[in-house]
Amino acid sequence: MIDVLILMGGRSSEHDVSRSSAEGVLGAIDRSRFHPRVVAIRRDGVWLHDGTPVALCPLSGGRAGLIALDSGAVEAVDVVFPVLHGPFGEDGTVQGLCETVGVPYVGAGVAASAVAMDKALFKQLALQAGLPVAEAVTLTPRTWELEGDALRERIAALGLPVFTKPARLGSSIGITRVATVDALDAAIQEAFLHDDLVLVERGLSGREVEVGVLGDDDLTVSPPGQIAFDADWYDFETKYQAGRAELMIPAPIPDDVAERTRELAARAYRAAGCEGMGRIDFFVTDDGQAVVSELNTIPGFTPTSAYPSLMAAAGVPYTELVTRLIELAMARHQRHAVLRR
Repeated sequence: MIDVLILMGGRSSEHDVSRSSAEGVLGAIDRSRFHPRVVAIRRDGVWLHDGTPVALCPLSGGRAGLIALDSGAVEAVDVVFPVLHGPFGEDGTVQGLCETVGVPYVGAGVAASAVAMDKALFKQLALQAGLPVAEAVTLTPRTWELEGDALRERIAALGLPVFTKPARLGSSIGITRVATVDALDAAIQEAFLHDDLVLVERGLSGREVEVGVLGDDDLTVSPPGQIAFDADWYDFETKYQAGRAELMIPAPIPDDVAERTRELAARAYRAAGCEGMGRIDFFVTDDGQAVVSELNTIPGFTPTSAYPSLMAAAGVPYTELVTRLIELAMARHQRHAVLRR
């Protein structure tokens, strides 16, 4: 039996979404092969297993253990499945911990996680790789204070509407759709409450389309799915309240556009150096252009999340998906174990 440590919760604003995603993984994991243990990470960063504070530590023999901080009791860990969204979980930090401890973990490595989590950095990488992205202006509190007039001119050149986004957060938290010039400053300040790096991005008219990717060298790329919703834009409430949005697979778009999104998804995944899993989000504009929006290295696994549904449409049902992710993590760890570092 393989001992799988599932991490959920975390310090980010996506704490509750993470817990819901983890419940999905727990419901799907093959318990004839895997023994899951759950660590709930509190909002203050404390790790709890069955209510007891714990830490992940290396053990002799190349193994890892979950150590109870009060008693010193140790439970073996063969692989970590971080079902964490946002900072302190999806951004390379937990991945770095697992690398340091020497334990296999599901999903992208440190660098790919950090790049994909940072929307500004990912946009630069995508541009360098020749991927189509929406034009944006990047701000910090300091540049906004010192160069506000010049930045407003650059933002005005984008046209309205624009979207103000915290660069290193997900689930549409802190994002505002800005339809008037008068609303811009308040929207930027709202984004700065969540991150000190903010994007102001050109608003695109079209369809929200998502593609799932699974694998390392050999990729399984899902058909595109379109998010249909009755709202001005795909905000947090629309994403996570049951009945507010519908995922249509395959997306009702022309075949050549659908194939283009699949091609771009694989290119974006490889350009960022992703492993394990990823969900690439697109805008398909009214004239049929596919524009890469962002890459999620730990996509949602909630009952309303797109990724498990996309992979099921690609022929990988939920339980098999979880199994393959764990197997990929362990295989990568074995490959890296022979490297001289």
